[in-house]
Amino acid sequence: MKKQSLNIDQLSCFTISNVQKVIPLYDEKIPNSKDVDTTDIFSTETEEFSFVTRVHTPDLTVFLPDKSKSTGIGVIICPGGAYLGLAINHEGYDIAKKLNEKGIAAFVLKYRLPNTEYVINKQIVPLQDAQRAIQIVRRNFKMFGINPNKIGIAGSSAGGHLASTAGTHFNKEFIDNPLKISLRPDFMILNYPVISMADSLTDFVSRYNLIGEGLSPKELNLILMDKKTSRQKLANLSIDPQKINEYSNELQVTSETPPTFITHSVDDNTVKVQNSILFIAALQKNRVPVESFFYANGGHGYGIVNPTSDINWIDSCINWILKIFVG
Repeated sequence: MKKQSLNIDQLSCFTISNVQKVIPLYDEKIPNSKDVDTTDIFSTETEEFSFVTRVHTPDLTVFLPDKSKSTGIGVIICPGGAYLGLAINHEGYDIAKKLNEKGIAAFVLKYRLPNTEYVINKQIVPLQDAQRAIQIVRRNFKMFGINPNKIGIAGSSAGGHLASTAGTHFNKEFIDNPLKISLRPDFMILNYPVISMADSLTDFVSRYNLIGEGLSPKELNLILMDKKTSRQKLANLSIDPQKINEYSNELQVTSETPPTFITHSVDDNTVKVQNSILFIAALQKNRVPVESFFYANGGHGYGIVNPTSDINWIDSCINWILKIFVG
């Protein structure tokens, strides 16, 4: 995939082409970042699977559909990875390409991970980057050929937690926003999402990475190296109850929460399906439109193609989006 880097100031000359554009989120000093000498790290296990284990320079990779197909809809995509890394291919680029096929613009967000080695306030840094992505896309809607009122956010696993945080915490601004651009996504797409930080529901790795305190990055890495015991060890660590409440997004839903498409496998042993069920219940309670798609099997982390089924949730999701915004 060819990519071309752009500065924010260069967006005025942005044109649609088959070359993917990479836009840095910040022109100058990156907020909430420590002044350390580090670079982004990509770990590629296969051609289809690439895992970003460190993000120092957050950016957006822009995927635009052919003008003849464009619906004017855009989606910012947050890959998952337990707030430990980003599964940027199958939970990012693959989703973007599928959306493009149906005339939907897509923006894959390479957001910073909550790692105290290179960020200051780790719990807000993913949301900070998600808000900045929404701000950039909405501010430059004309260049991207989209409608500023048709911009959604999508996320898988921990990326689903980030997307649902953006959709429930948009009144709290963690970026400079002098033009008062709305940071509320117009809709959400949540794929096997982490929603809750509660002991009975959460993915303990995602929770500790985002809001846990006390362990040094080195100590945390030692725990995470043993995948058989890591979740239980992290479950035994104390977490601030106020932070658990704040980042349990099923508790943050209001009537202003965006319409949502949510999908999950019932047999998911990494992120319990009850995360999605409780979020759906909260949306329904607040009369927020919600569409759900459940698999009986599939487990966790399959992206848009569940190998146990010949039906892909993304097709139903795209139909839902088009029904809302195109008719």
